Amino acid sequence: MPGALKPPAGARRFAVPVRVYYQDTDAGGIVFHATYLDFLERARMEWLRTLGCPASRLVAEEGCLFIVRALRLEYLRPALLDELLDATLAVTAVGGAQFTLHQTVSGSEDCMRAEVNLACVSASRLRPVRLPARLRTALLDWLPNPSANPQ
Repeated sequence: MPGALKPPAGARRFAVPVRVYYQDTDAGGIVFHATYLDFLERARMEWLRTLGCPASRLVAEEGCLFIVRALRLEYLRPALLDELLDATLAVTAVGGAQFTLHQTVSGSEDCMRAEVNLACVSASRLRPVRLPARLRTALLDWLPNPSANPQ
């Protein structure tokens, strides 16, 4: 069902530039399908850093980390060797122990779209824990309409 994964109207977007290197491609110079997940991860890690919550600090100070709980992907067009892309994200839902992002990898047009649900877990037991209060507040600020938060 192409076109099903659309960002919410009025969503704040965070973007990270990503250059396609030879290591990202198959023999034909096309980005390998699993490599897009690496691009999405880079965007999430840089975004958390801009929120003042780098992954290393979350583990060291809060004792938590994020795992991908659910992932839906839609590939739209191939990205090619040496292409300059943007890996983007927008927050679509925030819960007590999880949040959902709409993410894209795009050049002149979208290459792929994803819906990524991340769960907050204890770093020592890998069991669900509540989002740190400061981070949850920051996540809610990124929702286009916090009062309509579906979680």
